[in-house]
Amino acid sequence: MTLSVLSSLFSDVSTIKGIGPKTAQWLRYLCGGSSVLDVLWHLPTNVIHRPFCEKKPLQNQPICIKAKIDEYLIPPVRRRPLKIICQTDFGRLDLIFFHYHQASLTDKFPIGTDVFLSGTIQVKDDFYEMVHPDFMALKKEDIPEFESVYPMSQGKNSIFFNRLVQKMWEKVPNLPEWLDEETLKESGYLPWRKSMFLAHNPRSLKDCSIESFARKRLIFDELLAHQLALKLIRRYHQKQKGISCEIKAKTQLNLPFKLTKAQQKVLDEIYQDLSASYPMNRLLQGDVGSGKTVVALLSALKVIDSGYQSAFMAPTDILARQHYEKISTLLDGVGIKVALLTAKEKGKKRKEILSDLAQGKIQLLIGTHALIEDNVVFKNLALAVVDEQHRFGVNQRLALRQKQKGCNLLVMSATPIPRSLAMTNYGDMDISVLDEKPMGRQPVTTRVMHLSKISQILEKLKQTETQVYWVCPLVKETEKSDLMASEKRFEELKSFGFNVGLVHGKMKGDEKENVMRDFKAGKIQILVSTTVIEVGVDVPNANLMIIEHAERFGLATLHQLRGRVGRGNQSAYCVLLHGRLGEKGKERLDILRQTDDGFVISNKDLQMRGAGEVLGVAQSGFQQYRLAQLPEHQDLLDRADIYAQKIMKTDPELEKNKNLRILLYLFERQKAIMTLKAG
Repeated sequence: MTLSVLSSLFSDVSTIKGIGPKTAQWLRYLCGGSSVLDVLWHLPTNVIHRPFCEKKPLQNQPICIKAKIDEYLIPPVRRRPLKIICQTDFGRLDLIFFHYHQASLTDKFPIGTDVFLSGTIQVKDDFYEMVHPDFMALKKEDIPEFESVYPMSQGKNSIFFNRLVQKMWEKVPNLPEWLDEETLKESGYLPWRKSMFLAHNPRSLKDCSIESFARKRLIFDELLAHQLALKLIRRYHQKQKGISCEIKAKTQLNLPFKLTKAQQKVLDEIYQDLSASYPMNRLLQGDVGSGKTVVALLSALKVIDSGYQSAFMAPTDILARQHYEKISTLLDGVGIKVALLTAKEKGKKRKEILSDLAQGKIQLLIGTHALIEDNVVFKNLALAVVDEQHRFGVNQRLALRQKQKGCNLLVMSATPIPRSLAMTNYGDMDISVLDEKPMGRQPVTTRVMHLSKISQILEKLKQTETQVYWVCPLVKETEKSDLMASEKRFEELKSFGFNVGLVHGKMKGDEKENVMRDFKAGKIQILVSTTVIEVGVDVPNANLMIIEHAERFGLATLHQLRGRVGRGNQSAYCVLLHGRLGEKGKERLDILRQTDDGFVISNKDLQMRGAGEVLGVAQSGFQQYRLAQLPEHQDLLDRADIYAQKIMKTDPELEKNKNLRILLYLFERQKAIMTLKAG
């Protein structure tokens, strides 16, 4: 449901005269939606200028000229080109048509007619030639001096799309202004409708860029709508009654290490949230090996000490079992019952776990997606921890929290999130950062080498018992790809006499678990794998990571893989093997060689690949913008965030400026609108 002032914008494109079912279907595919507004968000990326030329024209430049039709040279065979000989002020001009309807040309433009033409001209020996004019009209004003060029698909051209957009302008209302006078004066922004018109009718290439003044207004509006929506949602959550835990230091752990200052600071933030009257909604992000699991465990202990239960959800069976083993060891002898629940726990054992959980006998439950199944019932869940949260969909993350009304939520990410993405994707959450590595964590020396050096690497490996991760980009080799498949590399390493294991995502859980257990126990020297070992797997004795075709992976993924080594007390190394390497590929691998700071690497990854690739937008439910591009629009994001903060201080219910509600509807921030309706 939308406001009446926006009803024409949200009307289906099929309601516009001249747009039939096939065109409507094509527009839905091209623009990502079926409304007039969906089409209007599809902006041009270039502009063609066709100045009227009365003098001798330049070659290969779009122009508009006047000509008189002298003669039609109609081919005897239909499939041959049609030629129209014309006279201009600068000499003879031949028009060439390969695809044409003869009658429509001769009827509309008979011999002796003055016509206006637009296209590019080629100079021949003693005449000029124009192949397939872009426009051919009886009136000069029927040929646009400026033509917007749009991204197209399925064989349609930009001229066709231009005509459709022009038909839609009667549906575009003059919306009331939602920005205050001070902001309009400082920024010089034009009204929304005028900005949209100018964005679709550029006069230069700059008008099609992120520097376009008209686009900046539209982008600012989009970012403002999103930031305002996040703050409204956050305010709504803070008005809800949460489970407040009285923080008392009861259970003490004899940790084999000292907490870093960053860990202690984050714990203080979490403890403060847990004692608040509203539910905690916090993101804990930290680089590889920064100690997030220990922070989560200590947070869970405070909840358990207050008489409540905690849950810890991990994305994979391997990671869940690793957490269970590590946490069980740390909790040994403190009198807290911990259980593991995955798809493997079945029959009598599963029933016993579910029964103990419902009675409150299990105080900490660790598991996978199995935790969110309907028959998993907690007695009094007060803290839900989601590890590697970007591996879960939005609904999966929320499902665990919804097991208990008022439950506190802590989500963790080992992929350091650039500031711009944190602001836009987690603006409704409090954010804690672990930016310090624990004492004793070994630095990883990174080397970049060509794939041709593999034989030398193998010779060195024969002289050592070093445990090695060997990562390949594919499971099976294909005829279409030159990438090394993990199964083929596994067989080759075996033939060299190495003790080798293989792990990839297509294997059964039991098979993967057995191989990982043997690798961790030192029974396997080289573990060949795909990126299934990217996150969380902890084998302190493995101190060498080899990644084949490293140029094919994203920076964040490479950094995560590198983080699997350096967890023991030995020197650690990462070798990035590459094939053909362009300038960008070389730059990316050099970044990894120069720094091990995950936040620096993640920012570079964002700049090079975009938010969707860095965080997996489609599967994770992260916000995708129609217009804004991050980090390019960081300055506009900062301004929008400040403006949204100002609104929340002065008009949190959007009663003084109800036009801001139109803004939320315009950018379809329905969740924020519902929070307003709910009070």
